[in-house]
Amino acid sequence: MKTSGILLFPLALLLSGCGGNDFQSALHPASEEAKSISWLWWMMVVVYGLVFLVTLGLAGMAILKRKSIDKAPTEAPGGPVKFVVVAGIVVPSIILLGILVYSLRASSAMRAPETEFTIEVTGHRWWWDVRYPDHGIVSANEIRIPVGVPVRLDLSSADVIHSFWVPNLHGKMDMMPDHVSRFWLQAERTGLFRGACAEFCGDQHARMGLDVYVMPRDEFDAWAAARGAPPAEAAAQARGHDVFFAAGCAACHAIGGTEAVANVGPDLTHLAERRHLAAAFLPNNPENLARWILEPQVLKPGNLMPPSHLAPDELQALVDYLLTPR
Repeated sequence: MKTSGILLFPLALLLSGCGGNDFQSALHPASEEAKSISWLWWMMVVVYGLVFLVTLGLAGMAILKRKSIDKAPTEAPGGPVKFVVVAGIVVPSIILLGILVYSLRASSAMRAPETEFTIEVTGHRWWWDVRYPDHGIVSANEIRIPVGVPVRLDLSSADVIHSFWVPNLHGKMDMMPDHVSRFWLQAERTGLFRGACAEFCGDQHARMGLDVYVMPRDEFDAWAAARGAPPAEAAAQARGHDVFFAAGCAACHAIGGTEAVANVGPDLTHLAERRHLAAAFLPNNPENLARWILEPQVLKPGNLMPPSHLAPDELQALVDYLLTPR
């Protein structure tokens, strides 16, 4: 019993890592493309796991049944030539060929579908600019798509090489400066999924997250119609509007319906609707937004946002202004 427990412990430890958060996991696929990648991963785990166990077994047999050194050798030190050829050449070749064929089939099955729905995603250090050219929508650090509808992604970078990856929905695609890479997403079920940059891009690479919302088609259409309408400025937020411009925020950020049109930083028009701040790093609430405005270099060192020096009443007015639904 003890022996079996010792043998099962490494396997249990390995499989325990296959759980985790199902909203950011290639092992919880929500699209046909992600399913192909998941099945390929499981096949490789099983095949190579069996090869590993067989190798351990053969090594154990060799140790336990080692021939006496006094016996004159009657065969090659490595064992029978036939065994070496079969186990060392033929079997590995068959295994690798089978995995190659399966990999090619999986790759050929992931063909870009025909679609006119396009989203432009640009990677920055360290956030995502998201634009819906057909809907007139500009967002940041989140993508919303309808379930079951193929969506083409035009991926590019504004600075260094990034890599777009939403594990539940597809594989990875590099984002290059001055180059547009064509990619696509087509989700089979609704939900919230987490994306990330999969190419090391600097100090805050690990904090370059992305929320992807897969919505029912009617909900997406309603959202797009509401977001596509010109945003209105609330008269009650005049104080926050003035602080926004006086503090220099408009030099980097845009807010629809105002004179702020810069695109150095994320568009803040519908900031109140977003689940996170700072590229899926901080939960979006007034306390975190105030901290982010005052000390962005403390929370996320190396990012391009400078700290703001505001009086408490100015800070409160600015937070209220930015978190006002439009």
